[in-house]
Amino acid sequence: MERYKLTLAYDGSDFFGSQKQANSRTVQGELEKALQQIGWNGKSVLMAGRTDTGVHATGQVCAFDFAEWNQSSTKLLNAINAKLPKDIAVKKLQQVAHEFHPRFDATSRTYRYQLFYNALRDPLREKFAWHVWTKFDPHVLIENAKLFLGKHDFSAFGSKTSPDGTTIRTITKCQWKKKPNGEYQFEVSADAFLYRMVRRMVFIQISLAQGKCSVKDVEQAISKKQVKLPSGLAPAHGLTLIEVKY
Repeated sequence: MERYKLTLAYDGSDFFGSQKQANSRTVQGELEKALQQIGWNGKSVLMAGRTDTGVHATGQVCAFDFAEWNQSSTKLLNAINAKLPKDIAVKKLQQVAHEFHPRFDATSRTYRYQLFYNALRDPLREKFAWHVWTKFDPHVLIENAKLFLGKHDFSAFGSKTSPDGTTIRTITKCQWKKKPNGEYQFEVSADAFLYRMVRRMVFIQISLAQGKCSVKDVEQAISKKQVKLPSGLAPAHGLTLIEVKY
């Protein structure tokens, strides 16, 4: 029995999230169907993390045991890709130790969020980026991303991923980059993330840059002090899981 680790990319537009659910099209469900078509009889594929409906990935990590495969890892990668639908692809595949777990062994995850400001519609860009219609101050956006760095209780920015979990997370990277044509790219790395945490962080930072809340409000929210922040989330389609480190 061999355990395989694979890195997966997918366009999340037509998936009801990554985690398998009854009567819904999911990334895990499609991957398991592809594996079954090449002889896999396992119970479930393990995943590094769950992505919501509409969220994309270029670096999702999965693992599965496969006793029935007796050819090379390269042939296995090609065999899986031949059975997957066009909106999912295996980028890398390798044998790993039997004890490897893509979720519990991960030391950090990195997400990227893309948005742009423009007075006109742009259908192609809008597929993978949030079109922000109301002007914001780029300097305020870029300068204040550092507020989130470090170990904090992020309960104001997301909910627990399990009933007995914690809302404390450590953010090691948090920055905005200005790109051409009014586009802005946000990258954030942490030991783990709360449910919808990145989308909430993006929404609050845009609200800050639009003058709808203050730096003090954000600082107090991170310090777990009672403060009323604007409600809402950045749209899912601008978010991509780009890397999981071990």
